[in-house]
Amino acid sequence: MSLSTEQIYETTLGYFLAPIASLMNDESVREIMINGAQDIYVEQGGGLKRVDVCFDDEAQLKAAVTNLAQYVGLRLNAETARFDARLPQGHRVHVVMPPVSRVGISITIRKHTKSSLALADLVKSGSISEAARAFLAGAIHLEKNIIISGGTGTGKTTFINALSELIPEEDRIVTIEDAAELQLSQEHVVSLETRPPDRRGEGAITIRDLLHSSLRMRPDRIIVGECRGGEALDLLQAMNTGHGGSMSTVHANTPLESLRRLETLALFAGEEIPLRFLRAQVAAAVQVVIQLQRVGGKRSVASIAEVLPLTDDGEYEVLELFSYDFKQDALLELASPTFADRL
Repeated sequence: MSLSTEQIYETTLGYFLAPIASLMNDESVREIMINGAQDIYVEQGGGLKRVDVCFDDEAQLKAAVTNLAQYVGLRLNAETARFDARLPQGHRVHVVMPPVSRVGISITIRKHTKSSLALADLVKSGSISEAARAFLAGAIHLEKNIIISGGTGTGKTTFINALSELIPEEDRIVTIEDAAELQLSQEHVVSLETRPPDRRGEGAITIRDLLHSSLRMRPDRIIVGECRGGEALDLLQAMNTGHGGSMSTVHANTPLESLRRLETLALFAGEEIPLRFLRAQVAAAVQVVIQLQRVGGKRSVASIAEVLPLTDDGEYEVLELFSYDFKQDALLELASPTFADRL
């Protein structure tokens, strides 16, 4: 029986990555950071630690990288400074080559979890309160657009996975990601994934391209794994034109910052849009912001805020509904949303 391209890749890559096989198979390891052949760290139990496994030398590590590059259609040469790839199991990989990386070949592997946490698990672990869960269930039922905000490693993808279980089964959902990580339980899900350019710099499919396609696919809800560029403008326009209940994530430290971040990203689209008009689009498109935090090894919700209309001065305004209290180690309810009567 002949092997598929994917099976051949998985087999050969397993051979080249044999030195870190134990880390790849350890479900408690969330991320693997290779800083050259002899220096490897992992994220485990909420913290970083150095491990005693390593590659024999830089040549062995480069062989693994070469195999990765071939699979995504790249040819390593002196001009290849960095690239992204995805392992067959869904793990995300980012590679930075010397001389850009002065410690040798640098590889970061963000592992794709085989099972996703349910909201009930997050309530049980104290990551979110039952009252906050009930509010979010109501917001999703009312098709409010939601942004999940947080820094690296705060669990944004995990949370959006858990939150998606509240979406009605009958809805048609289109997900858009750089590397497919979302694991939605609904039956009617169309998963779209970007594609990097080939060795000639052609054939790339971006998040913006996929957002344009999604609007022609009759989605009830659109979920963008992460907004990092001009696609933010396309998402805002989709949210404002009948695609309620959509979701995405952004890198930001507070709910207000997340709105400013979306504004900045939308400007990357290169469109001539007056700032006041763009801010009005952001405030109208997003109704709820969930802010995630990481304290020690614990990931939890720091704040849930409702986005209000712009102030008379054209500034963003949010109403904080839930806030994490460090003294009580709990997410406390502060206010009722303006749409409380509909929940």
